[in-house]
Amino acid sequence: MLYMHDLWVNWFEGEENGYNVCHFHEWRKEDGIELVDQIPLLVIEEELFRFIENDLQELPKGLLDDIHKRTYMKKNQERKTIDYAAVVTDGKSVLVFDTLGYSLPVKKSRLIPRQERLVFDMVEGKRASIYHLQNPAPKEYHILSLSPEKMAGLTRRERQLKQLLMMALDHLRHSDHPEEVGYWLTEWDPSQYGLIKGLTAESAWHRLYYGAIEGWSQQHEDLCGKLIKGQPFFETMWQSENQKSTQHLNSQN
Repeated sequence: MLYMHDLWVNWFEGEENGYNVCHFHEWRKEDGIELVDQIPLLVIEEELFRFIENDLQELPKGLLDDIHKRTYMKKNQERKTIDYAAVVTDGKSVLVFDTLGYSLPVKKSRLIPRQERLVFDMVEGKRASIYHLQNPAPKEYHILSLSPEKMAGLTRRERQLKQLLMMALDHLRHSDHPEEVGYWLTEWDPSQYGLIKGLTAESAWHRLYYGAIEGWSQQHEDLCGKLIKGQPFFETMWQSENQKSTQHLNSQN
């Protein structure tokens, strides 16, 4: 079995979509980077790689058996054994995961570019290990888990704010004030004003949702900022994301 040593990881926990497991250029100072002392490296088939990257379902038992207690982390000069963790690659992309003792890839990380290149060097000419997936449930995307196409080309900040906007729209749909939907549709697209009186709240909401789900712009950001006002949970997320992205930009300058 191949092993990697002294690996820098930036864990993203509980992420079912690979677009939220940020690549190195989007890592932030406050992310909390960790050092892995030793970890196995597996070459796997593309289907399994995408499954691990974009889902939180059970991993093949054979894979878990192969990597059991083969990873070590160093903390305060102590060497700690990790139950199930590995670096995996399909020869095109690289991902690290840790199951936290479960059978799901609960924590995921990308690698720094130098170590990613090392992975490709180490696996060159190697055949993929075959692990069988046990009838995984098909991946479903929805308003709180958008498809990769809807997040394509967005920065980390934009993805986070788009998710916040979708959460706010979902909340709006189930609120006790359906008449508000028409107001927000007019805010989003004033040209719809003449149509709104003839629309049901559900129809108006769908127009708003299908308009806002595409891309990201200042218009999206303005709608998000207005829509979350007066909702402490959403406001905290908004402030936190904007604060972090500002600090990240300042640290790069």
